[in-house]
Amino acid sequence: MISQIELDTLKEDFLYYLWKVKLFDHSDLVTNNGQSIRIIEGGHQNHNAGPDFLQAKVQIGDTIWVGNIEMHLKGSDWDKHGHDADPAYQNVILHVVLINDKEVRLPNGEPLACLSLEHRIKPEIIRRYHQLMGSLTWIPCERSLAQVSPVIVKTWLERILVERLESKTKRIREVLSTTENDWEEAFYRLLARNFGFKVNSDAFESLAIVLPRKILLKHKDQIQQIESLVFGQAGLLRKTFQDPYLNKLREEYDFLARKYRLTPIDTHRWKFMRLRPANFPTIRLAQFAVLFFRSNHLFSKMLAATSVNEVYEMFRTEVTAYWKEHYSFDEMSQRKSKKLGKASIQLLIINTVAPFLFHYGKIHQKETLTRKAIDFLCDLPAESNRIIRQFEAYHVKPDNAMESQAILELKTNYCDLKRCLECAIGHSLLKPADKTKE
Repeated sequence: MISQIELDTLKEDFLYYLWKVKLFDHSDLVTNNGQSIRIIEGGHQNHNAGPDFLQAKVQIGDTIWVGNIEMHLKGSDWDKHGHDADPAYQNVILHVVLINDKEVRLPNGEPLACLSLEHRIKPEIIRRYHQLMGSLTWIPCERSLAQVSPVIVKTWLERILVERLESKTKRIREVLSTTENDWEEAFYRLLARNFGFKVNSDAFESLAIVLPRKILLKHKDQIQQIESLVFGQAGLLRKTFQDPYLNKLREEYDFLARKYRLTPIDTHRWKFMRLRPANFPTIRLAQFAVLFFRSNHLFSKMLAATSVNEVYEMFRTEVTAYWKEHYSFDEMSQRKSKKLGKASIQLLIINTVAPFLFHYGKIHQKETLTRKAIDFLCDLPAESNRIIRQFEAYHVKPDNAMESQAILELKTNYCDLKRCLECAIGHSLLKPADKTKE
């Protein structure tokens, strides 16, 4: 018997879950008036308005019915939710409830058969459900995650990696819509954004918008002109400098800005505070300029790349001579190579290259490209951040970037939202052990 306290803390999602995975006693099913029930097809869940499960097939007595199924914690919720007068519920063939406290009727007045699950759910399942939903820990299954088979965890991570990639393609679709489906331009913009590495991502994306790729292409063989356009449109060439090289860039930019009617972004958008000198936006801009100079059709080259090492080499750009001896304008520093670091390149592949390959492959139905996007992630080492380290403390250690990306998806879109009923890990913890199954 389910107590009122337990009933008050249950949600209809719990019933949906039990129905989909058949996690209740199926023996001798009967309706509220004693007719036998045989579930032939449970139907598919409806996430829009209307009955909860569509196109189900159920035998009630000697008759096979095809239609929809509606679920409630209590039978009286049917009338409470207004289904008794809603024509959209006329094709409901079975009312599945936890507790049948009232017989209900279809909108045309006919009685509706009801199946109660109150005595068909193992108490252990309800107890575990309450433990997960009521948990206040960092993740709901924090105290029991170690009980889950590593095979289940790994398999689930492989599955939700695709969800992670698909969520990232939403931003790609938005940019494509503003660039008339120009894939090179869209790649250029989002690559620029990710060159900002969070702190300066907005400023970098704004720069790419006010400095279209087509303008840079007109100067693709002139690194000094590319640098003048990049630094000028970044709003960083507004004054007279001590160094002749910088003044040359400023003069070049002034000419090109008039020629193309360019307007730079606000200088104050660039953030330097709390950044290591190697991550200063001036260095990132210098690296970005050289990257474009070396590979101005970068997206096409990404499509053609056969290994993640090829992509690494494309990004291993060295800054021009001036920036080897500077981190900021007119401030000398010890001469040093300032190539993009390995960790930075990995982030660019994870956040830009792989999602673009995946989305392009999906749009053009090229499975080789969607597979290549995943293969690139498999060939990269796992990321290290606060979330990954916490999962490692729970003995879930990613072997590569594919798994670390999946863990981030798991945390933000499952654990944080308590979507345990939609998670393979949560399902493993909810279902009874084999020895308790009947």
